[in-house]
Formats: sequence, C-alpha cells, structure tokens
Amino acid sequence: TLPPYAPELQPAERLWDLTDDTVANRCFDTLHDFTETLAQQCAWLETQPDLLSQHTLFHWWPLLRN
Repeated sequence: TLPPYAPELQPAERLWDLTDDTVANRCFDTLHDFTETLAQQCAWLETQPDLLSQHTLFHWWPLLRN
C-alpha cells in the first residue's frame, strides 16, 4: 500500500504547489481561459530551472549530464 502522498515516488507531485496558486480559488469564464492561464504559468516555470530543481531534486534522483 502506497502512502496518500509520496513525492519521492512521483517527484512531479511537488510541482503542483507552483501551479495551483495561479488558478486556485479563481473562476474562469471558459476552459480556454483556464488553460491559457495555466499554460502561461508553465511557460514561466520553464524559464526557472533552479526553482524547479528545488521542488523536484532528491538526493537519490540521477542528475542529467549534457
């Protein structure tokens, strides 16, 4: 049985904190407005590798080498 919250098993779970604030407790007129807002946040996050690393880098996670 897996625990209800296991970020070590799914590191992407910790990224929700970075996207939820953008859309939480807001009412969007259309699904397009929602996806556009979320897409803008995700595009911004792509430019923030250090921020993403802080939320997803675990001591056991293999590092990519270029």
